[in-house]
Amino acid sequence: MKYTPLSAAHYTANRSRFAAKMKTGGLAIFCSNDTYPTSADGHRSFWQASDIFYLTGVDQEETILVIFPDSFHGLHKEVLFVKETSETIAIWEGAKLTKEQARQRTGIQAIYWLSDFERVLRGLLAEAKCVYLNNNEHTRAHVEVETREMRFSKWFREHFPHYTIERSAPIMHRLRAIKDKEEIAQLQRAMDITCAAFKRVMKFVKPGVMEYAVEAEYIHEFMINGSRGGGYTPIIASGASACVLHYIENDKECKDGDLLLMDIGAEYGYYNADMTRCIPVNGKFSPRQKEVYNAVLRVMNGAKALLRPGVYMHEYHKQVGELMTKELIDLKLITAEEVANQRPEWPAYKKYFMHGTSHFLGLDVHDVGDWTIPIEAGNVFTVEPGIYIPEEGLGIRIENNIVITENGNDDLFKDFPIEVEEIEAMMNSK
Repeated sequence: MKYTPLSAAHYTANRSRFAAKMKTGGLAIFCSNDTYPTSADGHRSFWQASDIFYLTGVDQEETILVIFPDSFHGLHKEVLFVKETSETIAIWEGAKLTKEQARQRTGIQAIYWLSDFERVLRGLLAEAKCVYLNNNEHTRAHVEVETREMRFSKWFREHFPHYTIERSAPIMHRLRAIKDKEEIAQLQRAMDITCAAFKRVMKFVKPGVMEYAVEAEYIHEFMINGSRGGGYTPIIASGASACVLHYIENDKECKDGDLLLMDIGAEYGYYNADMTRCIPVNGKFSPRQKEVYNAVLRVMNGAKALLRPGVYMHEYHKQVGELMTKELIDLKLITAEEVANQRPEWPAYKKYFMHGTSHFLGLDVHDVGDWTIPIEAGNVFTVEPGIYIPEEGLGIRIENNIVITENGNDDLFKDFPIEVEEIEAMMNSK
């Protein structure tokens, strides 16, 4: 693997925290992702399902985890099933985990081959009072492709219809939202790689370069530092394209006088950075660009000050909207009269800032978390205000990643160039 894995003790602790939330007699089952096909005999690179990775650290397809805290046999309180390797697999794909390697990686002692799964499961189910099945319950998920876990859930309900089914997702959302020191260090590594790539790009960008060439500079720096690439499809948007929130074509020329919006972050060990910066293609902000940029930066700094334990996210977003409203009035983009007459469900500032300011970050870029409880120490959020002015062909977003501490927060991009003067100086230095 390219990345340094977290300790087996980390994954053991994660499973213990999950087990502590289960009902008496509960048995939980987690499945790996599929290897997704393309066409003919092609397939995409394997990418592990976040939940089973969080609980085991196993980065291998066809893996199943069973957690059964009340098992009569102590060895079966945690059971892992992995794909058995062979000479043919070793030659064509590379050898899979041995049982001993799986024990060392996960801290789980009971390791079986996948071919033993149904036999072992039936024995465990004879003791179980309910079964926890897992699914993607992210509030913004829209899944059209049937995942391995979805198929497994159908199979289980068909073959064992009399068991009471519980949901693993609510427990996982609470657990994964709180990052420990090892996870924060992994996130910091992803952000340090992203920072190095940004510094490389600032030396590369000039009038005439193509957006996809800028993307290539990022990916080069990501991969030579142990990342598998971007944690999400990057947005490299010059000029008016920056007003398209999810612009991913990245196929236009960066022109003199334009700003270049870059929303991109490295993945490292499945943990993701999520950074946005705007830089002038010619190395110098125009007065108007600087004016709007600094307005966005003031909102970002104000938003960071609001993120602390005990705050509810819906109240936080409301307060950020108030900060943005003031800036847009000062920029003469909206008027006090428009604010006085605004609809509560769609405030006046939404004309130029139409997305949310923060989301959870971690194993997924839009990570899971519980929005109905106050912010807690260990939460990691993006902070990404923006102002988009289509009539001026100007879109600016600035984004850092913040970990919540007991007394406030820590900006994981705090050493990252962000001020107008820093950006201009770095772009124009030799």
